[in-house]
Amino acid sequence: MAVMVAFLNLIIMFSVVSTSNSLSFNYYQKTCPDLEFIVAKTVKDATAKDKTAPAALLRMHFHDCFIRGCDASVLLNSKGNNKAEKDGPPNVSLHAFYVIDAAKKAVEASCPGVVSCADILALAARDVVFLSGGPTWDVPKGRKDGRTSKASETIQLPGPTFNLSQLRQSFSRRGLSGEDLVALSGGHTLGFSHCSSFRNRLHHFNATHDVDPSLNPSIEAKLKSICPLKSQAKNAGTSMDPSSTTFDNTYYKLVLQQKGLFSSDQALLDNPDTKNLVKKFATSKKAFFDAFAKSMIKMGSINGGQEVRKNCRVIN
Repeated sequence: MAVMVAFLNLIIMFSVVSTSNSLSFNYYQKTCPDLEFIVAKTVKDATAKDKTAPAALLRMHFHDCFIRGCDASVLLNSKGNNKAEKDGPPNVSLHAFYVIDAAKKAVEASCPGVVSCADILALAARDVVFLSGGPTWDVPKGRKDGRTSKASETIQLPGPTFNLSQLRQSFSRRGLSGEDLVALSGGHTLGFSHCSSFRNRLHHFNATHDVDPSLNPSIEAKLKSICPLKSQAKNAGTSMDPSSTTFDNTYYKLVLQQKGLFSSDQALLDNPDTKNLVKKFATSKKAFFDAFAKSMIKMGSINGGQEVRKNCRVIN
């Protein structure tokens, strides 16, 4: 309870200023003053029962923002001939949509028709980071919900097999810098990965190497036993780092030891600029937390929606 009170006090303490794209920190000050408290309580209740929810909600927000901006298009259900984003290949493992549904229901009971699903998702992503031991930040609000969601567009998401050049290009298209790339990659400190995201490094890596030479040999055997070339358990995989329910800077320490799970994680060492940032964040948790919060605000300010949905899963 003390943690929750401290968290909510932090929300109140932030100054009221505006951001770009007509988002503002006090957007709902008059129309839904209890919004942040309602979302925070819903998220806290859910994460107390489901330890996988924080990683899921953070990933959901990221996957939402990278396609058509942060417009909650990732929450829409497929309908008729239209296959929605959530059913695209990179998103089939997304889960915990029920948390956003519960938060939306609670918000609608307090201030109907006012708050977008996109804003609720952005707030929930901030809340799960804080509740997992990470930083907090004031979330700019005023996003609108999108009316379009296409599974085919999920190809635009940066993939776990991307090299540094591909990662930089993907982020720069959204107005995000190299520092944003390295800071936001730190979100991999939370959660679990299925074999499909890193199996490329374990078998038939390239014409010269069967196993990715940038993978630390000390974890090779363990990963191969979890993800054998042939048959494996349906949901086989492993945690992103040993403290996978705690938001910390362990991820960067692992990358420096060549124990990053994805090709895209290890790729951060392929350039002096990004490598120096990895070292900086591995050394200083405060530097990482400050950079992560700043980059989340920047990423979260990409918006392109048109309405405030009554139900997060369907357009009005």
